[in-house]
Amino acid sequence: MADTTKKVVDDEKPKINYRGIKAMPFIIGNETFEKLGAIGTLSNLLVYLTTVFNMKTITATTLITVFNGTTNFATLLGAFMSDTYFGRYTTLGFASIASFLGLLMIDLTSVIKKLHPLPCGDEERGCNGPSTGQMSFLLLGLGLMIVGAAGIRPCNLAFGADQFNPNTESGKRGINSFFNWYFFTYTFAQIVSLTLIVYVQSNVSWSIGLAIPAALMMLSCVLFFMGTKIYVRVKPQGGPLLSLVQVIVAALRKCKLKQPDSQLGSLLTYLPPNSANSKLPHTNQFRCLDKAAIIAADDQIKPDGSAVNPWKLCSIQQVEEVKCILRVLPIWVSGIIYHVPVVQMHTYVIFQALQSNRHLGKSKFEIPAASYIVFMMISLTLWIPIYDRILVPFLEKLRGKEGGITLLQRMGIGLVFSILTMLAAGLVESRRRDLALTKPTLGILARRGEISSMSSFWLVFPLGLAGLGEAFMAIGQVEFYYKQFPENMRSIAGSIFFLGIGMSSYVSSFLISIVHKTTKKATSGDWLAEDLNKGRLDNFYYLIAVLCSINFVYFLCCAKWYKYKGSSDNAKKIDIDPVGCLELAEPDKGIV
Repeated sequence: MADTTKKVVDDEKPKINYRGIKAMPFIIGNETFEKLGAIGTLSNLLVYLTTVFNMKTITATTLITVFNGTTNFATLLGAFMSDTYFGRYTTLGFASIASFLGLLMIDLTSVIKKLHPLPCGDEERGCNGPSTGQMSFLLLGLGLMIVGAAGIRPCNLAFGADQFNPNTESGKRGINSFFNWYFFTYTFAQIVSLTLIVYVQSNVSWSIGLAIPAALMMLSCVLFFMGTKIYVRVKPQGGPLLSLVQVIVAALRKCKLKQPDSQLGSLLTYLPPNSANSKLPHTNQFRCLDKAAIIAADDQIKPDGSAVNPWKLCSIQQVEEVKCILRVLPIWVSGIIYHVPVVQMHTYVIFQALQSNRHLGKSKFEIPAASYIVFMMISLTLWIPIYDRILVPFLEKLRGKEGGITLLQRMGIGLVFSILTMLAAGLVESRRRDLALTKPTLGILARRGEISSMSSFWLVFPLGLAGLGEAFMAIGQVEFYYKQFPENMRSIAGSIFFLGIGMSSYVSSFLISIVHKTTKKATSGDWLAEDLNKGRLDNFYYLIAVLCSINFVYFLCCAKWYKYKGSSDNAKKIDIDPVGCLELAEPDKGIV
């Protein structure tokens, strides 16, 4: 009877028309122009606030730090709203419009004279900061950008992957390629923003330079809505995080019951019809949570097989979904430490470039210090098509596995590159410092100290290694979270990637603070002195390399322990009836 019912339910499910390749121009185009718009504004925002809005450096830096931190943490809220109530399509559409309005408002602060302070003049006129009204208008624009990022960042990856059929080989390859090309467009947008758009803003006009990102964001919105008729839209399942809490509460309430090793038949095996989540086998990890699914004598069950009180009784499917999340968290922690070297590539490498010879050959032209970050992005951009189109097919033929290597192996390679990045950065800094002390560039002094005669192009080596690390670890992380989280939580899976980046920034700041306070009192002097020639930045890099090495060992232990979602390893199969039918040994007890 159950098999017949299951067949009927399967036949009633609407067939999904996946158009992955056809939908990609709209989704990738939307993603590319959105990144060009957002990054094109944020890349030079610090300069804009200090030169046009006459903010003090510390005030502008604090504002941007708070903005970036809030943006990363807001993705979790955006993902929750998407997976619970609105769905990814609606969330992306609303967020794209909000982001466009935010960029437009920031551009208007430059175009309309009354929306920004007067330029700093002579001693009589002084240098006044923004008024309350001007500041409020600017903050409203930044607030709309936070709303936009909260919806776009966690949803666009999952929405793009939704367009491919995960049950076919071509669909699986499409999903894998999509994650690679997503980061390709991301880095391409960064390269364009840090060069062309920043140049227009700094050397042509702020009004034009800020109007370009707003126009690109409008184009992003147009492209997104043009593909509306062919998108696959996954409906929100409602309260995925609530289900997680219910399992934990139910397990705690039944903590005194015995483990259900020999009584698997007494577990609630209900699975809602038309559930977006795939059936999961019963695993032996986190066995204490299995108690949440034990059917006690006083538990009541509805006619469809679901629990009357989900805070007391949960299905084994719910339990296994919670286990999926718990298994991912240790891997996620390793990603926080991984991003610490990447943070240094965006900060201290700029200071190294400032105290290096940045001349292009024998010419007088100096490459801007901030532009060196582009080399990390170029490394990532060049490697992705090589990896996706050449290395992956070769490894698939060689090893006979999808993708050639597992996601955890790919992430492990990225962790190795994070160690190599810090070692290379330390060696380059040691050489730069030695030349600055023995053979400085004559007649040139930096604000922080003497300029080393070492060419700043030596910084390309650690930056290039960092880019390769991102190609393995960052892309592997995003794909790993997407595939290992329950299907109804994929937007949340996307948000924890950005949450990890935000956490790594805080970890990096904490580490810098500790090293600064500790070494400042040491006889050898402050490692992180304002003048790098008086400090030992190379030792700081080596310290991070040691932390990354410890993190790598920790990751290996987690990877060995980890069981992929749906894996038959260490699992006991429980047949789950999609319409909730369940036969109990004592049907007269506790059933409504």
